[in-house]
Amino acid sequence: MPRLPHALVAALAIALPSAASAASPQSFKGEYTVSFLGLSIARSTFSSHYENGVYAIEGTVKSAGLAKLFDDTRGTISSKGTISGQKMVPQAFRADYTSGKKVSAIDIRFTNGGVTSTQVIPAPGKRDPNNWVPIGAGDLASVLDPMAATVIHADSLDQVCGRTVKFYDGEMRADLTLAYDSKGTISVPGYKGDTITCRMGFEPVAGYRKGRKALNYLENKSRMMVTFAPLGQTGVYAPIHATVGTQIGTLTISAGRFEAVQ
Repeated sequence: MPRLPHALVAALAIALPSAASAASPQSFKGEYTVSFLGLSIARSTFSSHYENGVYAIEGTVKSAGLAKLFDDTRGTISSKGTISGQKMVPQAFRADYTSGKKVSAIDIRFTNGGVTSTQVIPAPGKRDPNNWVPIGAGDLASVLDPMAATVIHADSLDQVCGRTVKFYDGEMRADLTLAYDSKGTISVPGYKGDTITCRMGFEPVAGYRKGRKALNYLENKSRMMVTFAPLGQTGVYAPIHATVGTQIGTLTISAGRFEAVQ
């Protein structure tokens, strides 16, 4: 799979959230479409289960529409961990995908919220120390994987924005900042009700090549908006719509289904 703009890693993994401190088992399902300039380029489906402070999320992602003619990519994604207070504490993240005949994988393991190992297949090539920002010893403490980073725990819809999310995708450590933009309503299969939209900022921290035009654009020029909706009464808020401006157009991620299931 071609590397997507790093600010999209969380958005394209739009996972279904952790179930806060629910005592009884809860399950959720979401279906999303990714489009570019109005054309569908990818689809994803995620299911998640939460019980006794433990969460497990599994999903599939595949190219769609015209994009499938040029790059038939498909893969599976999984994330698991525990829930401590209003924080997700990841234990493991894995993504396996194929693009044509190329097989790739990312495996990240955590202990107490910190990364303890990362395996990327095929292994990245040698980095030029003159323009590569290496990951430091403290960069991988208290971070979220791309799926856990997609959801917010808050006491109310009004408190979703106004925070910074630290995430790691197996190569890059970056910060996503969320600032309040507006309130609204939405209706999709499985959910009809209030939403809140945050402006999203992107700041690469480590694990990237200096001077990359795509990253510079995302950090300094891109307009990124993420709309969140509540998952039942769990106190968890997940993305239901997002737009990300790129150098060549706008990517849109939209939920076609967003619901709690039995």
